[in-house]
Amino acid sequence: MYNFEGFSLEWYRELFHDTRLLIIVLNTVVVALLSALFSTIIGIFGALAIHMAKRHQTKNALLSLNNVLIVSPDVIIGASFLILFTLAGIKLGFYSVLLSHIAFSIPIVVLMVLPKLTEMSPSLIDAARDLGANGWDVMTKVVIPYITPGIFAGFFMALTYSLDDFAVTFFVTGNGFSTLSVEIYSLARRGISLNINALSAILFLFTMLLVVIYYFITQRNKPSGMGVRKQ
Repeated sequence: MYNFEGFSLEWYRELFHDTRLLIIVLNTVVVALLSALFSTIIGIFGALAIHMAKRHQTKNALLSLNNVLIVSPDVIIGASFLILFTLAGIKLGFYSVLLSHIAFSIPIVVLMVLPKLTEMSPSLIDAARDLGANGWDVMTKVVIPYITPGIFAGFFMALTYSLDDFAVTFFVTGNGFSTLSVEIYSLARRGISLNINALSAILFLFTMLLVVIYYFITQRNKPSGMGVRKQ
């Protein structure tokens, strides 16, 4: 920012007239929401599979496989997905980006949900079965409500990782489709306009809004302390 003279809304007006940039923002948000949704659903089943594994060795093996995409460098993951999609004949674009984001978000969701499953007392499930609940009732009325904070945490973490990702997206983005991180990178090479600053301010406020929403969700799901009155 050179020759700063004062605050202005000019770049915000220019931002909302930049149709191409707004489409890229929409692409980024759609990919983030869809990848977070699908990865959360798959991650819940993955965490349940790991938790219900009987053998200790099997559980450790599944956890190790789950952590592969977390400990691997993003550049290696992006290059691997590029090779995979090329061999599979999948055209690079929206679907390749979405599949990649789902893949690297699933382990994050698993790590958010699994601790809630671990701390859940088995007596809750036993009590539900003693009261006549079938497997579906146990899952929907006992397990899922108990691990809901972990599910929300996994969803928001997956959403954040998808919005933030650049390295993997850079490899699997094709012609005619782009996300905000890749677009900012391409703009930075020839000079960024101040409407990017305006967009960054809006995204920052949006992120803060998500944090506030997540805070109130977690506070609402916390059990309230109940005092015991002496007779």
